[in-house]
Formats: sequence, C-alpha cells, structure tokens
Amino acid sequence: MDLGLTGKVVVITGGSGGIGRGLVLEFAREGANVVSVDQDSGDHLVAEAKRQGLAGTILPLQADITKRESVEAMLAKIHERFGPVDILVNNAGGGAKLGPIEDLDDATRNWNAAINIDGVLNCTLTIGKDMLAKGSGSIINISSNASLSAQAASMNVHYGAAKGFVNSFSKGVAFEWAGRGVRVNTIAPGWIVPHSSEHVQGPGSWWNKPALKELGKPEDYEDRLDSGELEKKGSIPIPRVGRPEDIAYLALFLASDVSSYLTGQLISVSGGAYMP
Repeated sequence: MDLGLTGKVVVITGGSGGIGRGLVLEFAREGANVVSVDQDSGDHLVAEAKRQGLAGTILPLQADITKRESVEAMLAKIHERFGPVDILVNNAGGGAKLGPIEDLDDATRNWNAAINIDGVLNCTLTIGKDMLAKGSGSIINISSNASLSAQAASMNVHYGAAKGFVNSFSKGVAFEWAGRGVRVNTIAPGWIVPHSSEHVQGPGSWWNKPALKELGKPEDYEDRLDSGELEKKGSIPIPRVGRPEDIAYLALFLASDVSSYLTGQLISVSGGAYMP
C-alpha cells in the first residue's frame, strides 16, 4: 500500500537512538524528507540510507529540544531546506537511571522532566505552528508502557510518570487541534530492542545510559529469549523480541492519510504485554 509519504517533511527527535533509528530509516524508505534531531552528527544514518538505497532524504540536525529557542533555530533550518513540516514524531525520551523511587534524586528528576516533558512541549508547540498554518499535519508522540503498567514502571517510576504527562497532553492537544486539521496520536512501546549495539549512536539514548548497560547488549536478547533467560519473557504473549521497526510501522500508518479519521488514540506496541 502506498501511504503517500513521498516528499513529506518529517521531523523525528532522538533519531540516533534505537527506536529513533528505525523511525528515520523507515520514513526515508517511504520517500519522505526526514529530519533526524539528536545530539550526534547523524552521519551514520545518512550513510546507512545510502547503503540501502532508500528513496527519501535524511537531514541530521543537532538541537537541544529542552530549550524552546534551540527548537526554533532548528525549525528555521528546516524551512530553508524543505519548507513547512508535515509530520512530527516526538521520540526523544528515556529515564536517566534505574532505581527505587525513594532514591530519586533531583538530577534524575530534572533530566526526566526536561527530555520527556519539556522536549515534547517545545517541539509540539513550535513545529505545530507549521501544521496549524496550513490546516493539516500529524503528530505522533512516543510514550511507554511504563506509563500504563505499574510493573513496566518498576524501578523507573518517575520516567513512567513523565510519560503519563505525554499521554494526557497528547489527548488534550488532539481534541483542541482536531478541527484545525492536525491529528495527534500516541504510541506506547513495550520492551523494544535494537538489533545491534552499533545501531545506538546517540549519547542520550536509553541504551547508552550506564544503568541500562547492566541489562545486557541488544544483540544478546534473541538468544536470551530462546533460552528462557530473558527476564520479561513471561509477560510478553507474542514470543519474540520487539524491534524498532515495529514502532516505525505503526508510526508510518498514523502519519499517513490512511489513518485520517484517527486522533487522540494511545496504542501499545508490546507483543501484548499491555492489554487495556
């Protein structure tokens, strides 16, 4: 099915992380002009797209999405290269570190709030102006099963709470902007694992946090699932490891006009780990 995304201008935050990489490459595969926003150069994404012969263009840009002025400067560069934005995927996020909630320190709390809340706010309100001005657009916010399940939020409670803000914010904006042609939907990933450690380049990625290194290398997860050693196996009805493209495929659908009658929806992509 042709999703009609060729030539669309797509902004994806956290493009060099595990899920972000999958999003950037799959939108480029559909022929979109993809802006990958992260803290690294993003050259590896351009090289990978060229290697695969993807139809779209990838423009890596560095920006601090926790600061409104940085997002505004980034948008000015996007306008110079591509024009107004059609699709925004607020993917950047994560937890600073794992630990009991009673051990939550100010640095962790502030980091979680800045990236998961302020980043989504800044990008939505700044880039959303493009969509409101032309009366069309799709915003896709990447939340987490940690915002839906107490078990999923265990040892990462504040992160789950921050993603809970994303869920409520998405619903409210979806209601306010629906009549103005802008749709807002939310994807809540479960345990999504990159295919390789080499696929996680962004320094802010969840997989590059010291606490998460304790959970093992991404490339080991398939073997751990098959051997029964994977700690989350028992809570995932579909017996396979979730991958970044599983998130990207749904994002492509929500970004396209095929889903033009959908807004304000929250969908968990987790192999059935969360069933409302």
